[in-house]
Amino acid sequence: MNYDVINNEENKRFEIHTEGKIALGGYDYFTTAQGDQGIAYLHTEVPPELGGRGIATYLVKYMLDYAKQQGLKVKPACSFVKAYIDKHPEYQANSVYHQSGSAQ
Repeated sequence: MNYDVINNEENKRFEIHTEGKIALGGYDYFTTAQGDQGIAYLHTEVPPELGGRGIATYLVKYMLDYAKQQGLKVKPACSFVKAYIDKHPEYQANSVYHQSGSAQ
């Protein structure tokens, strides 16, 4: 299933609105020690009523693709985002955790 994802820049979160509920992924921007611009994915939230539909996975993939398209390094502070990157090597080169081999 496809969902429309909204970048709510004012609240620094990506949102999926469905069935009167909001699933979200919070973020903040940062600069690496090397001067690269990055985006930290802080948390994902899916209301229990929307659970089990793959919404969180869809949202995380969207967020990671967004970072790549914008040329931003990713800091997966959210354990769900980090686990997704662990399972999808195509996103590891853009993750500051996976590049350094440590959980900073």
